[in-house]
Amino acid sequence: MGGDDFHKGVKEAPHKLDGSSLKILIVHTRWNHEIVDPLVQGAISSLQKYGVQTSNITVRDVPGAYELPGAAQKLIRQSQQQSTNLVANIVEDLLSTTTTGSGSGQHSSSKGSGKQGPFDAAICIGVLIKGSTMHFEYIADAVSHGIMRVGLDTGVPTVFGVLTCLTDEQAMQRAGIGRGEDKGHNHGGDWGSAAVEMALLKI
Repeated sequence: MGGDDFHKGVKEAPHKLDGSSLKILIVHTRWNHEIVDPLVQGAISSLQKYGVQTSNITVRDVPGAYELPGAAQKLIRQSQQQSTNLVANIVEDLLSTTTTGSGSGQHSSSKGSGKQGPFDAAICIGVLIKGSTMHFEYIADAVSHGIMRVGLDTGVPTVFGVLTCLTDEQAMQRAGIGRGEDKGHNHGGDWGSAAVEMALLKI
């Protein structure tokens, strides 16, 4: 294959992705928000394209990239604990109904149209742009390892959606808002599809 035939990017999944049953968390930074905001919207649009309901997409923000792993892990853990508590409450209600013989057949449930239970996947979104000090290298290294640990420690697929760019122009191109005639490609869409694919991953 010649060099002119190479097309950069991820190949489509070999099977149809149905995210209609999924609950997804997006955690993003407010730092460099002019670039982050389009990336978040790109991820949301991608999730919706694969059938994820708007009510099942939770979006939270943090100050900067360094805070992404900690916030993602905390929110994932909270959702897992709430799911455990919900199951315990349902079991308690069933036992109570059986014991009292009320026969009403009605049990308490959480309000809201969103899916109950833990998050099926998470996406951490931010932008790091190299400056004149070592700050970029330290933060990029810590954040990449931190986000990987969140996925491994919680068992919830956690997508690395942090741009690590040398210039503002590179970051804008990767958010689909380039200054030139070619606006570039919004990588938020790739992160959304990756989250759905990994959430549905089975043997």
